[in-house]
Amino acid sequence: MFRKQAAYAGCSLALVISFYSSGVSANIESDPWEGINRSVYQFNKKVDSAVVKPLAQGYHAVTPDLVETGIHNFFSNLGNVTSLVNNILQFKLDASLTDFSRIVFNSTFGVAGLIDVATPMGLKSTDEDFGQTLGHWGVASGPYVVLPLLGPSSVRDGLAKIPDSQINLWADEVGHIPTRNTGYGVNVLDKRVSLFSAEKLISGDEYGFVRDAYLQQREFLVKDGQMDAQFNQEDF
Repeated sequence: MFRKQAAYAGCSLALVISFYSSGVSANIESDPWEGINRSVYQFNKKVDSAVVKPLAQGYHAVTPDLVETGIHNFFSNLGNVTSLVNNILQFKLDASLTDFSRIVFNSTFGVAGLIDVATPMGLKSTDEDFGQTLGHWGVASGPYVVLPLLGPSSVRDGLAKIPDSQINLWADEVGHIPTRNTGYGVNVLDKRVSLFSAEKLISGDEYGFVRDAYLQQREFLVKDGQMDAQFNQEDF
């Protein structure tokens, strides 16, 4: 499976590099489509306020903490596979070994990933994605863009979601469609719950705050924390 996904990602890398070579702006902080982006942002906010956030609040209220943590750990463990593939593509051998070890320990001793036994062992998640892989190899972020339902992104990171979506063990291994869709839904709610504390930090122009925070965080991740002194890991 990894060989197939690595080949797919490699092809996507070539396509995106070609896309940028044609003259697309590579300014990571540019927002030339701000008018459209703000409209999409407001659309996403209405959908979130009407549907996603209330469901996430209900899920958080009725789900025991132990169960909620187990669900979060389970999907995080699946996400380690995506991180592993992208660390391999970046030739980060130490990080690749860490991801592989996390998958092995959490999938076995952690009961299919329900318990995170790797982090207490010092094996911290690296959380790499294909957007970071492209950035690692010099592909610029491009204009900021807000994707319908998916939220803040950039041209590079938006295109990178395509190969990342192909590395999906849940879709590959779960053939029962209702169960698969239920898993997708629970994963969305789990991710929305994780944003409850972060949204309390928003001040001033909400759109601008989210945009700037997203761009700074992505630059931080692509550069593996090698930022100017004014930024540090706790900021994100």
